Amino acid sequence: IIGNIVFWPNTKKTFLLILILAIIATTGCTEENSSDQPEKTTVVVSIPPQAEFVEKVGGEHVETIVMIPPGASPATYEPTSSQLKELSKAEIYVKVDSGLPFEKVWLEKIKDLNDDMLFVNSSKGIDLRPMGEGMDPHVWNDPNNAIIMVDNIYKALVEVDPSNEETYTQNRDSYTEELKSLDREIQETLENKSGNSFMVYHPAWGYFAERYDLNMVPIETEGKEASARQLSEVITFAKQENITIIFVQSQFSTQSAEAVAEEIDGKVVKVDPLARNYTDNMYKVTEAFREGLK
Repeated sequence: IIGNIVFWPNTKKTFLLILILAIIATTGCTEENSSDQPEKTTVVVSIPPQAEFVEKVGGEHVETIVMIPPGASPATYEPTSSQLKELSKAEIYVKVDSGLPFEKVWLEKIKDLNDDMLFVNSSKGIDLRPMGEGMDPHVWNDPNNAIIMVDNIYKALVEVDPSNEETYTQNRDSYTEELKSLDREIQETLENKSGNSFMVYHPAWGYFAERYDLNMVPIETEGKEASARQLSEVITFAKQENITIIFVQSQFSTQSAEAVAEEIDGKVVKVDPLARNYTDNMYKVTEAFREGLK
């Protein structure tokens, strides 16, 4: 007896059969609904700005994994075990491939974890600028280079997921126009600053300076703290050039920059070369340069 309903033997068997069939039908519907969800292409990137590049092109068809989180330094960061585990499901790894310290240390190890991943050189086609004994890895800080990186990412997505080529093409073209507009606005904002010098702690803005005809003066060189003699030279130069702003980033110590700022009666201003929201951040950076350049 269930409630006020009485089941005779045969009726009880019928009820059980109906109940089992209902459960099977419900399970089947759940699986069907699950299978209706389109599979996303999992793309791994080294640094946060690349995540915007991938997501702008891939849209709803991609899932992005960023190896170096916001605030971490590409020179010293080591991926967590959970990050390395996530790599097993990825189809594409987008390398900066311009000499980024993280990639020099970890790329071969990452390849060993997932042989099936397509490794993409997002800097292919970019003219790398010399820095110290190697090349300047910060290619993405010139919007024109970002356009090249976006196109390399687009080609990789089409190779792995050709069924969505039309969407990827439209998205790439739209985002390329956005980056071209960004470049024009930076040029217009900084056109009367041409030839001016600016001081930074870490030399992350070389491509930016080259593109917009500025002169970058770094305090740190080749990842090393400046010596007392170098700091003295930097202070003298800053006074000669009437530099009162020193640009720093959260990934590095600001102690040396603050010491120089105190000597020149200037101030330290933070700008982030590794922000995930690339276009919005570049507008903020440009405004900081406009205000900071004499």
